[in-house]
Amino acid sequence: MIQNYIFRRFQADPESVTMEGTSLLQKQNGIPTQPLVNCDNREVSFQDSDIFSQVSHTHNVIMELDKTMSSLEMQLAAARTSKVHDEVVSPTTTTKGTDQQNDRPKIFFFMGIITAFSSRKRRDSIRETWMPRGEQLKRLETEKGIVVRFVIGHSSSPGGILDRAIDAEEAQHKDFFRLDHVEGYHELSSKTQIYFSTAVAKWDADFYIKVDDDVHVNLGMVASALARQRSKPHVYIGCMKSGLVLSQRGVKYHEPEFWKFGEEGNKYFRHASGQIYALSKDLATYISVNKHLLHRFANEDVSLGSWLIGLDVNHIDDRSLCCGTPLDCEWKAQAGNPCAASFDWSCSGICKSVERMGEVHQRCGEGDGAIWHSSF
Repeated sequence: MIQNYIFRRFQADPESVTMEGTSLLQKQNGIPTQPLVNCDNREVSFQDSDIFSQVSHTHNVIMELDKTMSSLEMQLAAARTSKVHDEVVSPTTTTKGTDQQNDRPKIFFFMGIITAFSSRKRRDSIRETWMPRGEQLKRLETEKGIVVRFVIGHSSSPGGILDRAIDAEEAQHKDFFRLDHVEGYHELSSKTQIYFSTAVAKWDADFYIKVDDDVHVNLGMVASALARQRSKPHVYIGCMKSGLVLSQRGVKYHEPEFWKFGEEGNKYFRHASGQIYALSKDLATYISVNKHLLHRFANEDVSLGSWLIGLDVNHIDDRSLCCGTPLDCEWKAQAGNPCAASFDWSCSGICKSVERMGEVHQRCGEGDGAIWHSSF
């Protein structure tokens, strides 16, 4: 309305409409009318500090609105994921005439131990050391809200001997989390993406953890580390690094898309080392909702970091998650800095983990009762 009025007056008297239109707009926005600038005398009737104050206030309002919108978008993404889960993964069932819905269990964190068909001995070494078994595994879930599972997909020939072997192992231990994913070393980025998406649909957790099956973990220390970050939004916690982008063919960790990272010899953006890291629920939900749009690089930890690098994420560099094996973990414990996870950088895990996991657990472990006496 005001704009049309000003336009009509401008056709009749351009000079008068400048002052009158300005006055109308100022009144509409609740701004006290002030004389215009006298260009000849270079005089201004209002104070510069008032302008700066208004600009600063507007900027702060915009920032608060931006944060609110970001939070609402994350909540909407979580609601969409939950709805998909309710409609597809957990259909409604009827018992004694009462409709009962299988809602996602609310837990503290879900820890997925990434494993392969050929890693039965590695899994057994973990079961015999830091991972509770049988009734203790169930107790960990009910009393502490901590769920730990080995994560694996299926073979290229579903139902074959490899899948049947995992079925038999699952019947014995009941500690697997199966994915709709074809196993393969060069499919780790895809497996990681599917893991977070599937875990979000299955459990309503504060955090989702990925850990390799040749890493020693102190569950109590991991829980304490995550509890300290519970009040923060968008948490990505691990041992942050920025290694070289390897363009040479045939070398380990070769990146075929090296050219995307700039000139030869450049480093990757900061990201968590792949042995163990954790995401808060909002970030895991983001991956679940946008999985079809997220690009996968050759290296799984780089892929995960790339999915988050453009978001408003709290990168938490927690060095307790990347201790070395004895003597390193022992020295740190004696100095009052006990380790949450231990491995050898030279092997990207514990070297000869099947043979050495017991020794590492004995010398670096927090004690089998620690997790039960911890409160989070």
